[in-house]
Amino acid sequence: MNDQIALYQQRLNLQTATFSRIDHEDAMVAIVYRVTQPNGNTFILKICDRINDYLREVHFLKFFADKLPVPRIIHVVPPDEHIRGAILMECLPGMLLQPKELSEPLAYEIGLCLARIHLNRLPGYGDPMQSDLCSDPRVYFTLKFEEGLDECSHHLSSSLLEKCRRYYETHLDLLMSVDGPCVVYRDFRPGNLLVRDGKLQGIIDWAGARASFAEEDFCSLEHGEWSNNPSNKKSFLAGYASVRSVPDYNHLIPFLRLSKAIATIGFTVKRGSWKSNNASLYQFNRYFLDTLFK
Repeated sequence: MNDQIALYQQRLNLQTATFSRIDHEDAMVAIVYRVTQPNGNTFILKICDRINDYLREVHFLKFFADKLPVPRIIHVVPPDEHIRGAILMECLPGMLLQPKELSEPLAYEIGLCLARIHLNRLPGYGDPMQSDLCSDPRVYFTLKFEEGLDECSHHLSSSLLEKCRRYYETHLDLLMSVDGPCVVYRDFRPGNLLVRDGKLQGIIDWAGARASFAEEDFCSLEHGEWSNNPSNKKSFLAGYASVRSVPDYNHLIPFLRLSKAIATIGFTVKRGSWKSNNASLYQFNRYFLDTLFK
């Protein structure tokens, strides 16, 4: 990576800056650096492994620049045969939100921001960077589910995989009445929110955003990734409802949690991080699958 950093330094005219890698347990895809210039100015450099991740990140940061607290893009390095796509952006103040630090006022503010994301309607379901958005949410969602199953195929037992597939196929038509298509973050959880002094400072990591249905973003709220405090959840939903109606999502949650667990396990297995960096994430989702059918 040192040779790559030298290329980014050259293309961004940051030869005298210091690059310090930022690692945290929830990091899944991109490589992120804190870039500090000799005069003290600080930026964030996000390097994307996949071209579409880069394209979505740039697209949504620009799209929400004046609508939500997102980092401002300073410069971009488009991907080519020599270098991966990267985005130099402002370094927002604050730290990643820890679930235990969530308060009722902050939960209200976060719920309000999620509703503002969902206000943005789109012409179909799928990756907005592609031209083949479809009108049927089942098509889009099944493609992602099958991708996850394939990644798990040599890791999970055939009997467990068959139970997952049977459950998925039995409940798939629930998607015919979802709230969409609209912009959906798809990983809306504390690990992607920056806070300071109890206030939301930024929503980061837009590479996974899609044209989907609003219920999908409530999955993390019910999948154990937020505070278990019922007052905070009530405030979150009240904040959301101050902007738009809360979707009737509860009947969909087991189905969505199944898909999320399969996707997460598959990704950690593909990355070889299920025993190391993402061990706790893997174990949580594996436990969910092992207990879902009992």
